[in-house]
Amino acid sequence: MSGFMGNGSTGNGFAGFVLRRAVGVLVTLLAISVIIYVVFYVTPGNVAQITCGPRCSPAQVQQVADQLRLDDPLYVRYWHFLEGLVAGQDYSTGTAVQHCPAPCLGLSYQSDQQVTELILTKLPVSLSLVFGSMVMWLILGVGTGVLSAWRRGRLSERVLTGVTLVGVATPVFVIGLVLMIVVCGELELLPFPQYVNLTDDPEQWAWNLLLPWLSLALIEAAAFARLTRSSMLETLAEDHIRTFRAYGVGERSVIGRHALRGAFAPVIALNANNVGSAVGGAVLTETLFGLPGIGRELVHAVDVVDLPVVVGMVLVVGFFVVIANALADVLYAVADRRVVLA
Repeated sequence: MSGFMGNGSTGNGFAGFVLRRAVGVLVTLLAISVIIYVVFYVTPGNVAQITCGPRCSPAQVQQVADQLRLDDPLYVRYWHFLEGLVAGQDYSTGTAVQHCPAPCLGLSYQSDQQVTELILTKLPVSLSLVFGSMVMWLILGVGTGVLSAWRRGRLSERVLTGVTLVGVATPVFVIGLVLMIVVCGELELLPFPQYVNLTDDPEQWAWNLLLPWLSLALIEAAAFARLTRSSMLETLAEDHIRTFRAYGVGERSVIGRHALRGAFAPVIALNANNVGSAVGGAVLTETLFGLPGIGRELVHAVDVVDLPVVVGMVLVVGFFVVIANALADVLYAVADRRVVLA
């Protein structure tokens, strides 16, 4: 979605750019919904049986087939699916009728629970994990990358580069296990993580998420450190940086006020990608620390073959990835004035 051409980055040009990105988001989300529907609902086999689950009776399977409109043409079935996302839908469950307000992601026939409600109960946990980790990986990664570029060729730079390589190569569950054994078990500095709602006790919420944040952040910070270092070295070699130095501007000012801003645009793009994908990709972290987020719930849904929950989770993750990338494009243009808009 990135790529910029055009005239200027302010006024009408910027408003038009944002509008085009918004239209692009809608088109991309529509394309994702088509792909997901085809992958999960236009497959060989008894889709109604898979959707309903192995414990359903023949009458229940037929009820699910009627609700999915499996006897209708494909475009009608997809329109019914899309209509549920936009306008909501009603589901018959035995003698009762459940109304699912928009965005309706379906009904789990195994738990008799609306998928939207299920995700809304799990999403705050995943968002707490991702955004807390994001703060840490930006501080650790960008700080390490700037220091490595500043101290290029010295022993400290070699040590930091080695540490980042180890971070990239180490799985998150290894880091998490080591942290729990050392910090919680041996040193007893922190309790074993147990999720607490932010609204119930903000201090305990942060205290119990500290280790999961650090585990995920250490992995991501390594990539940010490498990207920041390479971007900083490239920016420091540009003509305007040499001009600042020739006029006697201090090295700290050159690094902090000029070089860092020019090198920060790629970091914004990478951060948006990471935030979007980490919402659904923090499965190992949530499972390891027992966090009841959507990643852990997705693993459970796959394990018990709860198809509506799997489809809903994949749609939500796709939504976050697309939105995060669109915001990255906008922030990229704001952060770097050299960018022109398309």
